[in-house]
Amino acid sequence: MTRADQPSTGPPVGPDPVVHILWMNGGLGCDGDSVALTAATQPSIEEIVLGGLPGLPRVAMHWPLLDFESGPDGGPDSFIEWWHRADRGELDPFILVVEGSVPDETIKSEGYWCGFGNDPATNQPITTSEWLDRLAPKAMALLAVGTCAAYGGVHAMAGNPTGAMGVPDYLGWDWKSKAGIPIVCVPGCPVQPDNLSETILHLLYQAAGRAPVIDLDEALRPKWLFETTVHEGCDRAGYYEQDEYAEEHGSPKCLVKLGCWGQVVKCNVPKRGWINGVGGCPNVGGICIACTMPGFPDKFMPFMEPPADGDAPPAASTVSGSAIRILRDIRTKALDSEPEGRHRGAESRAGSPTTW
Repeated sequence: MTRADQPSTGPPVGPDPVVHILWMNGGLGCDGDSVALTAATQPSIEEIVLGGLPGLPRVAMHWPLLDFESGPDGGPDSFIEWWHRADRGELDPFILVVEGSVPDETIKSEGYWCGFGNDPATNQPITTSEWLDRLAPKAMALLAVGTCAAYGGVHAMAGNPTGAMGVPDYLGWDWKSKAGIPIVCVPGCPVQPDNLSETILHLLYQAAGRAPVIDLDEALRPKWLFETTVHEGCDRAGYYEQDEYAEEHGSPKCLVKLGCWGQVVKCNVPKRGWINGVGGCPNVGGICIACTMPGFPDKFMPFMEPPADGDAPPAASTVSGSAIRILRDIRTKALDSEPEGRHRGAESRAGSPTTW
C-alpha cells in the first residue's frame, strides 16, 4: 500500500469502513475555529482521530491544520487530492466540514472571492461555493463550523461587498444530506472547543450506528448545547435579580448595563468555560456580544453599549419575574434569526454599493 492510498491522519485503510472528515477552511474566515479545536479536551481531537474512545469508527481526518500531506497539487503527497477523490465518489462515507462564510460568486463575474485548491482540468482555483455544489450531495453529513460558516458572521454584516452567507443560506435551510441529516451548525466566534469536538463525536457515532439522529434546534444548532441562554448559566445572574449591576469593568456584578446580551443569547460558555472548564466571556469579566446567534453581528450592534430601552435592567425592579421571562422569550425569538440579505441572488443585498 502506498502513502497516497492511506488516509491523511489515522490508521491505513483496511477492511473496516473509514469515515473521512474533509475540512475546508477556504471560505471567508480567520481559521479561529480550527485553532479552537486544538484546545478541546472533552473529547480532544487527538482522542477522536486516534480512536481513543470506545465504539468509534476508524477516522481519516483531512484537516489543513493537522495534515502532514502538503505536497503540490497532482503529486503523490497532495492534500487536495482527497477532495478530488471525494468528488469522484471514491470516499464513502465522509463528513464535509466548512469553516468560513460562503461568498456569492454570482456577483463577481470578473474574478472570484475565495477558493480551495485548483481544478486539474483548467488549473484555475475551485471556489468555495463550487466545492459545496460538488461535495454536499455526496456527503454523509455537512458541518458548518463557527458563526461565519453557520450564518455568515462578520463577513456577512451590512455593507460587505461579497454577498457572504452561511452554508444554510447557500444550500437552503431545509437541505439534508444523502443520509437525511440536516446541516449541523456549531456557531461561535470562535466556536467553543468542546462544543465542536462533541458534535463531531456525535456525528461519528451516528455514522457507526451507535447514536440517534442529531437533535437540532430551529437555527440548526445541536439542541443540547444551545438550549439555554448565557444568563441562565451565568454566575452573575443572581446580581441581576437583585438589581445590582456593574458600573465599570472589573466588577463581579451583572454586566447588562455595560452592554451584555447574555439574557437573550443561546450559548453554554458560562457553564462550560473555555478550556477545561476555565474561562468564558462573562466568567472573566467580558460582556456577551451574541456571537452564537444567527443575527450576529448586525442585530447586536453597536457593541459595548447598553441594550435598547426595552431590555434595560431597571425593568427588573418594577415587573414580576414571570413577566420578565415572557418578554425575554419574545425578544429572544426576534433576535434568534438572520438579518435580511444573507442568501444567494443576482446581486449583493448586504447594503454595500458596488465600487468596481
